[in-house]
Amino acid sequence: MKNIIGIGNALVDVMTLLQDDSILSLFSLPKGSMQLVDLEKSEMIKKGTSNLKRSLASGGSAANTIHGLAKMGIPCAFIGSVGKDETGDFFENDMHKAGVKTILFRRNSVTGTAVALISPDSERTFATHLGAAVELTSVDLSENVFAGSHILYMEGYILSDRKLVEKACNLAKKNNMEIALDLASYNIVTAYLNDFKYIIGNFADIVFANEEEARSYTGADPEEALEVLSRQCKIAVVKTGKEGSLIRRGEEYVKIGALPVTSSDTTGAGDIYAAGFLSGYANDLPLDKCGCLGSLLAGNVIETVGARIKESRWPSLLKAIDKVIKE
Repeated sequence: MKNIIGIGNALVDVMTLLQDDSILSLFSLPKGSMQLVDLEKSEMIKKGTSNLKRSLASGGSAANTIHGLAKMGIPCAFIGSVGKDETGDFFENDMHKAGVKTILFRRNSVTGTAVALISPDSERTFATHLGAAVELTSVDLSENVFAGSHILYMEGYILSDRKLVEKACNLAKKNNMEIALDLASYNIVTAYLNDFKYIIGNFADIVFANEEEARSYTGADPEEALEVLSRQCKIAVVKTGKEGSLIRRGEEYVKIGALPVTSSDTTGAGDIYAAGFLSGYANDLPLDKCGCLGSLLAGNVIETVGARIKESRWPSLLKAIDKVIKE
């Protein structure tokens, strides 16, 4: 079994159920996007939605994936930066409960938060204040951090610091690790397109993208985008929502259907899909089973509010995972 280490923005998610989309207009937040906001606007949004139902969880795209991997018994760790505050403590404790080894750098800034505004149609919009998360730099990374790991998993959000990503990739390759990258969000891909092309072209072995991200990167629809991506990395995965996902490795092509579920909240669907896929990959399963595990987990997370699968679902889910592996 391969060990996996993730690196990304260490955030605490504030999951908020909207009654309508007026809040998005009020705070000029494009529906379905991830917008970076300063501390003042973050607090304004939290105050403006304080009357709505909300919940907290350790979050950040890569952290969600690593958390899911740990729940499936995959040895994994997470690298990030948090504040010397209760929110940072919450993040660390929440990850530890799942079995994740944390490599956290404590800063004087506040721990970052991501206010996830969930529309009635289950689409989610993030207003993210990175806080201490953005203070993770290339200086924090050393070769010993990656020792013993086989796969480095990165979220595209950290491409805003190309020096950090390049150092992480170089250290990973020095340790003969494979590198998996999730494209994160269509607007992030657009903003840092050249950086994405450089990292994918020079380092990435596995690339995850949804339809919008794939289109932002290639200018093409899913099938053609998959073809383009697969020529730049070892394995390309394009997630197509309720249609499932498309996977290509060289000439090998796999189409995976989505679970027939009722979506309550799409938050974390891509993150937990990556966890399912990578859990199969870490156990040397064929691509179709990796994709099936991704769909299985994604289908379970979108039936609940938040980026994490409910604890009550895991016992039956682990049995279903075991069935997929053994079939």
